[in-house]
Amino acid sequence: MAGGWSRDGAVQDQIDASVEEEIERARSQLGHGESAKECDECGAPIPEARRKAIPGVRLCIECQQAREQSQTRDGGINRRGSKDSQLR
Repeated sequence: MAGGWSRDGAVQDQIDASVEEEIERARSQLGHGESAKECDECGAPIPEARRKAIPGVRLCIECQQAREQSQTRDGGINRRGSKDSQLR
């Protein structure tokens, strides 16, 4: 049930759009092609099991974890904040 001037199902459409955007973002970060034998960041060898499990891997586990943590701290889209700011 939507309220105000929004049509029925508008909230679900927004949720679906958020999910689709996140799926596309995750897919864009997947590796493609040949995996590196050494980490692009620190030069440490990348184990064969990791290279086979993740096609196109370029980073060792430690560097990948550090990159993911920095991306998490940078934040993402706060749709509620965006909506609230539009209402002011």
